Amino acid sequence: MTYPTNIDENAPVVADHTIRITASVERVWEIHTAIDAWPTWQDGVDVARLDGPVAPGSTFHWETAGLSIDSTVYAVEAPHRILWGGPAHGITGVHEWTFTQDGDEVVVHTRESWAGAPIDADRDYLAVALDDSLTAWLNALKKAAE
Repeated sequence: MTYPTNIDENAPVVADHTIRITASVERVWEIHTAIDAWPTWQDGVDVARLDGPVAPGSTFHWETAGLSIDSTVYAVEAPHRILWGGPAHGITGVHEWTFTQDGDEVVVHTRESWAGAPIDADRDYLAVALDDSLTAWLNALKKAAE
């Protein structure tokens, strides 16, 4: 199976966000990749279940904003990068997270691309929804790690 190696830079919606977290890269990585525990620190995630290890080809199932999503892990470079994605409700999403230690802080950078018929039908609304979702996720990760 061939997986994407990056987000789709040409997708109609691409979100890009960064936050600094006062913690070690190992701590932030551990919190972020403990997928089954997402609902304990993210208000927007109702259910999350990883099938197998955090490794390319593993899948995880999660629910957010009333949507049930099945994602596949495409790439892992622990504790610095994870890429996942897949189709969900007509949208093909690819989501990249990078974690870089900078002194006593970790720079968390996330980029996500969305393409598909729902995006074509309401690009502006869905772009704002994705931006809001990623901002909330980053803020929750910061709160959980600090």
